Amino acid sequence: MADGVEQIEFVWQGKDKTGNKSGGQISAKSEIIARSYLRKMGVKVISIKKKSKPLFTAKAKKISSGDICVFTRQLATMLDAGVPLVQSFDIIGKGHKNPNMAEMLLSIKTDIERGDSLAEALRRKFLYFDDLFCSLVEAGEQAGVLEDLLDKIATYKEKAESIKKKVKKALTYPIAVLAVVVIVSAVLLIFVVPAFEDLFKSFGADLPSFTKWVISLSEWTKEWWWAVVGSIFVTFKTSAIVHKRWQKFRHFVDKTLLRLPIVGLIINKSAVARFARTLATMSAAGVPLVDGLESTAGACGNIIYYQAVIKIRDDVSTGQRLHFSMEQANLFPHMVIQMVAIGEESGSIEKMLNKVADFYEEEVDNLVDNLSSLMEPIIMVILGVIVGGLIVAMYLPIFKLGAAVG
Repeated sequence: MADGVEQIEFVWQGKDKTGNKSGGQISAKSEIIARSYLRKMGVKVISIKKKSKPLFTAKAKKISSGDICVFTRQLATMLDAGVPLVQSFDIIGKGHKNPNMAEMLLSIKTDIERGDSLAEALRRKFLYFDDLFCSLVEAGEQAGVLEDLLDKIATYKEKAESIKKKVKKALTYPIAVLAVVVIVSAVLLIFVVPAFEDLFKSFGADLPSFTKWVISLSEWTKEWWWAVVGSIFVTFKTSAIVHKRWQKFRHFVDKTLLRLPIVGLIINKSAVARFARTLATMSAAGVPLVDGLESTAGACGNIIYYQAVIKIRDDVSTGQRLHFSMEQANLFPHMVIQMVAIGEESGSIEKMLNKVADFYEEEVDNLVDNLSSLMEPIIMVILGVIVGGLIVAMYLPIFKLGAAVG
């Protein structure tokens, strides 16, 4: 297990057992430990120093969950083709476009070369490989079926990444609509309305109430726009920090999201899909049900489901049937509970959970598409009302003046 101590990257030069010069990078907690690792690898160290960071360099991309997903599939494919583990890491690492990802993979390769198991090496990179990933790899290594388990992990990561993107799309769309509305309104109020205001002053006539209100709003926006932007930024930043650190607030937000129309349905179904897919993968790896439920809880992506699955784990650990515990949680659809019950009775729970996951992933896909189709006319209506309202407010005095002249 990773103990949370930061690994330091060292650059070394030395001679191997045959006397040939060699060199490379190695990660360790200190220089003494790095030298010890190299001696175990049969390297006579000539020089070793902490890797320095250049002052001016192109900023490398952060390692994303998508990078981990692609790497897992590449590694599974190479091992299935008979490529040795160390060579697979060397090929993938040196060919990766993201320097940060390449550096991490080559560091893992070094750890494996000095005698660590793949699971141990991955656990050193705990920021990118969670307990679920490492536990499945460890189970595959112990059972001698690492290639099969990596293939299952790759499939799981691909499905999880796909459903995460769909949920993100569903949540981003309404926010994007709101942002467009705010930007268009701000442009009209700050730049367009003042031009009309100067024109109206030359009329010398009394303006309609609606036009006066829009002009007042324009003046307020020009004066206080910085306060509005700052308030929005501070609100989002504070909410993100509080959501991460205060469980009660996170519980409130996640519960509220589940109750939203359409979006809440998408989040509910995606949580069920993640639950089923993760538990099916753990079951396929031969992980005991109680341990599998503990890892599954964190994969649901919502604290309400997390707490429910932890309660299910506690119930199952006392001898209660899985489907009965799920029924008591009052979160899972009746169909899911019945499928799990059939799987428990027939001894094919992995197969049933995979079917549940496939069904709900397709449901999420359809709901996101429906949301996208629904939002398009809503965007047009909202923009039409706001932009049209502002235009009407600006032209009312002109219409009034024309009628008076006529």
